[in-house]
Amino acid sequence: MGEYSKEAIQTFLEQQRKLFRENVAETPEEAEWFLEDCLAVEVNSIKEVRRYFEENGMDIDGMTLEDLKEAAEVFSLPGGRFLIVEG
Repeated sequence: MGEYSKEAIQTFLEQQRKLFRENVAETPEEAEWFLEDCLAVEVNSIKEVRRYFEENGMDIDGMTLEDLKEAAEVFSLPGGRFLIVEG
């Protein structure tokens, strides 16, 4: 373990209902395990979010950077980083 920053784990734990109807994790450890299981990715910028979606064949034509920031799979982290969690 240790693949995800503390900020990513805490942000996901606090905001997981943005993507899921029910909590999938109750503790930081469970959140980290969940992120590992679903191969979540931390990236440095919203442009990297766009690149990730494009490389993984997601249809994001017409989406602005602001639209991407609001996507359910995208969690904004402190310092301008992002966590991408495919549900």
